[in-house]
Parts: sequence; structure tokens; C-alpha cells
Amino acid sequence: MDLYKKLQNKDTFFLLAGPCVIENETMPFEIAQTLTDITKRLNIPFVFKASYRKANRSKADSFSGIGDKKALSILGEIRDKFAVPVVTDIHSAGEAEMAAEYVDILQIPAFLCRQTDIITAAAKTGKIVNIKKGQFLSAESMKYVCEKVSDCGNDKIMLTDRGTFFGYQDLVVDMRSIPIMQQNNVPVIMDITHSLQKPNQSAGVSGGDPSMIATIAKAAIAVGADGIFMETHPDCKNAKSDGKNMLPLDEVEQLLSNLLILKQAVNKLK
Repeated sequence: MDLYKKLQNKDTFFLLAGPCVIENETMPFEIAQTLTDITKRLNIPFVFKASYRKANRSKADSFSGIGDKKALSILGEIRDKFAVPVVTDIHSAGEAEMAAEYVDILQIPAFLCRQTDIITAAAKTGKIVNIKKGQFLSAESMKYVCEKVSDCGNDKIMLTDRGTFFGYQDLVVDMRSIPIMQQNNVPVIMDITHSLQKPNQSAGVSGGDPSMIATIAKAAIAVGADGIFMETHPDCKNAKSDGKNMLPLDEVEQLLSNLLILKQAVNKLK
């Protein structure tokens, strides 16, 4: 079955999950193996997620990656070894074709969601394009972002909510965004880890509140989110990026099991 059609199955939700960034040559495979095993057991469509490079860093000395080609090659290896689709984000129009050789879905980061050249470059690769709603943008405005992709002849579009700025150092999640963005007839995803970030901290590294991950996830499934996005790591405290808002890898299966129960209940209400 075509991947985009598979991700439109309303009977269940799909999962985009993995580490924030490719940190080394071994960790991504450990995470991919665990997530593949869990999602196979639970029969949840799964897309492995990892950034090959992090461009949006507050401090110049923050970890950004192990090298673009090396990290992209690892993503390609994971796709082949585990027979799972892969998603990664791009940060400029010139990266679109390069990344498209290794992944199935190109992701536009929230802070770049209005950058027309990046969006059109991603669209022209023919890959699925997942666009994160900017923390500064309304859900209604995302229809114009969708139009930029479809105007390129690509109708394989997904939208992701990752919270909305609440002052300088917090985010709030407006669950109305999910059905509003679904009016564009595209799958809508809830990012349950980045939406709990505490940005712009004085230390120059974002904080977070992972204790609320399950709450945001359950609320998203309850209002009909098509997919869940999460970052996870076997050792969150020592993760090189976004460790303060990740879900520990050993807690993923229980959360997904609970979400499946909730999804079944929601389906009965239709």
C-alpha cells in the first residue's frame, strides 16, 4: 500500500518517533529496533524520525550533528534494515533533493513553515511533506502552507501541531488546532514532546515538562489526531539535543498501549 494512504487509516493512529538527532553510529539503530518491535506488536503504522542536523540552536556550541552525509546514510540504512519509512527535517531549499535520496518524508520545521522556497523545494521532490505549524501561527493560516505544496503538483501533505507561544518561555496546546487543520483534508499530527518545551531559557538550552507527555497525547487522540509525533531516547538526561522534553524509550510501549485503548473508545463514538 502507498505510504501516504497507509497513514490515512482512520481506524488507528500512526507514529512518527525517534531521537531528536543522529548522535552517533549506534544509538539510532538501538532506538529503531525497539520502536519497530513495539509498533509491530501493537500494529501501529510507524515512521522512524531523526534529524540529520540541527540548525535551530540558541547557542553556537550546541550539538548540531555528526555530518550531513554520514547522518543521512544512517537514516538510509535504518530504512533498509528495518523496512520502515523515515522522516527527517530540512533547513534550506538546497537540502531537499539531498535528503530526499535517503528518506520518505521531508519535514519542514515550525520556525520555517512560512519559507516558500523551502516548502516548494520539498514539494517538488515528490516526497510526502510534513509541515510543523509555527508556534507563532494560527491553525487557520496553515491552509496557505498546504496550498504552496499542492500548487507544485504534490498532494501528499501532513501538518503537525507543536504548541503555540505563551509568553517568551512557555507553550500552550490548543486542541482546536487539530480539527481546524484537518479541514485541509490532510493527516494532522500532534507533537507530544516539543509541545512541552520551555523555550528561551537563560542557560541557552530549552527546558521541558515530560510529565505532561501522556496528557497531551491522550487529549490529541481524544479529539481525533491522525498521528502522534514524539522524540524518545534510552538515556534522556544525556541526550545531545532536547533531552529535557523527550519520553524515555522504556516508557513508549505503555503509552502507545494506552493510546490504542483510547482510540478504540473514540472510534465507537463516531
